[in-house]
Amino acid sequence: MSEIITDTITGKSTATTITIGSTPVVSSSANSMTIRGEGSNQTSIQQGLAKSWAYLNGQGTIAMQDSFNNSSPTDHGTGEYTFNFTSNMGNALYSSKFSGISQTNTGANGTTTSSIRVRVRDATDTNYDSQQVMTGIHGDLA
Repeated sequence: MSEIITDTITGKSTATTITIGSTPVVSSSANSMTIRGEGSNQTSIQQGLAKSWAYLNGQGTIAMQDSFNNSSPTDHGTGEYTFNFTSNMGNALYSSKFSGISQTNTGANGTTTSSIRVRVRDATDTNYDSQQVMTGIHGDLA
């Protein structure tokens, strides 16, 4: 087996295809990498990564159980929380996904480049403090 140890790899001035195993990785522009996804389609590595995710205990004193790109959450009362990003999003038009336990309705209740406010409701459409509130954010960082 061969081993290469280096601090810097410098590519050509045009897009360069690098193959790792049998998977081609293509540098299409500065700070942008694509990889072959399903079939022959190309997938942007940066666009495909979650930019923020969080797992919050929303009952009693709220507590972040685990997270990425989140600072301390804000509790706005029963079933409403704001997840504050450590690194801002490029705009407020990002994609979000939420889930919780024992609720029928979760969703964004306001987005900014620095945070997202979510609401959790139960089957009677009443705000509910869920034991687990989870969120994932996809989009462009600032």
